Amino acid sequence: MNGTVYKSTGSWYTVKSSEGEFYECRIKGKFRTQGIKSTNPVAVGDHVEFHLENIGDETVGVISKIGDRKNYIVRRSVKLSKQTHIIAANLDQVFLLVTLNNPPTFTSFIDRFLVTAEAYDIPVVLLFNKMDVYSEKEKSEVEHLVDLYTKIGYTCIQIEAKKGKNVDKIKELMLGNTSMFAGHSGVGKSTLVNALEPGLKLKTAEISEQHMQGQHTTTFAEMYDLSFDARIIDTPGIKGFGIVDMDKHEIGDYFPEFFALKSECKFNNCLHLDEPKCAVKEALENNGIAASRYRSYVQMLTGEEDNPYRER
Repeated sequence: MNGTVYKSTGSWYTVKSSEGEFYECRIKGKFRTQGIKSTNPVAVGDHVEFHLENIGDETVGVISKIGDRKNYIVRRSVKLSKQTHIIAANLDQVFLLVTLNNPPTFTSFIDRFLVTAEAYDIPVVLLFNKMDVYSEKEKSEVEHLVDLYTKIGYTCIQIEAKKGKNVDKIKELMLGNTSMFAGHSGVGKSTLVNALEPGLKLKTAEISEQHMQGQHTTTFAEMYDLSFDARIIDTPGIKGFGIVDMDKHEIGDYFPEFFALKSECKFNNCLHLDEPKCAVKEALENNGIAASRYRSYVQMLTGEEDNPYRER
């Protein structure tokens, strides 16, 4: 039988068959996906082959094969830093929810996420949430970020998930697609999903006053079929986002505005650090490239770990 993984709890997988039936499945023996050292060999969104076995009174599915992935989004596993964790596979797009505060989303986190998505060829839409609670000064800071990322080529939408503002724009982009929702805990992922599809009633949590962080309400990634011909993958809140297995000469290529200037650098292997006649450094000095983006790039290049609570 063929199916798609809708939920993973680490050892069990909920698979929807091509006939539309759901089965609880496990993996046959120990197998790893080719070339990926991952803590989870099977991810939500994977296309799999499975068969049914009767164990006592129960019928259980056994996954025997994973289909080729169109793409996947991966991050470094927190506890086992040498291993990676595949968050989801076979995505049409990712919506990254960003909040200025409660909790704060820093540009270093946004940029790491965008670089990973670029590396795996996944389009990202930035959703700036909680616009209804910002001061005028904070709103102008959001405008600055929207301007910055729009110029690079990313779609940015300002939303109020609780009030449903601009949710229709997101719905339009989701039609016919499998979309993943990502961001820190507390940015409003579940609230937004509930605004898109009230019948789902996903759990939402209050922000912890003490740490200004969200409480984790989603423990595992899970895919949902929506009533308007769309699928969403809701993910656990992500704290940091370590980039995985990137050669230092590749990283700049995943910054579209750096890549566009690369051919103008004096050296074709320019790392945009101290090299002479570097088009990227010249653009930075002339405000053609955002200082925050360059700072993020240098942090990734030097291997500095992402701290979600560093200065913006």
